[in-house]
Amino acid sequence: MVGQPVVTAVDTRTRIHPRHRLNEVMHSPVRFSVVATLAAADRAEFGFIRDTVEVSDSSLSKQVAILDDAGYLNVTKGYVGKRPRTWLALSPAGRTAFQAHLAALDAIAGRER
Repeated sequence: MVGQPVVTAVDTRTRIHPRHRLNEVMHSPVRFSVVATLAAADRAEFGFIRDTVEVSDSSLSKQVAILDDAGYLNVTKGYVGKRPRTWLALSPAGRTAFQAHLAALDAIAGRER
């Protein structure tokens, strides 16, 4: 028909919305903030992450446990003088998962990486 828009069929079996590539572990705002902060460093002290992300010790501990169980963090405990300290670092798997999560967010926003 003249003047009618042309509609082409889309094979939905091969096209998957990028939201399906979001990482459910990282999707939590606090966990995402922790991982984003750690992505900019080799490692960081627990207190620094707590203060940067603006959460309590107990809240951060819970989120760290989830990220650690997923294999996304390396948690190291030690002492500075006589004071116990905990350092957090992204594992290689954590860095890869973070980059993939960012790429999915970019795709959803229409900005492919």
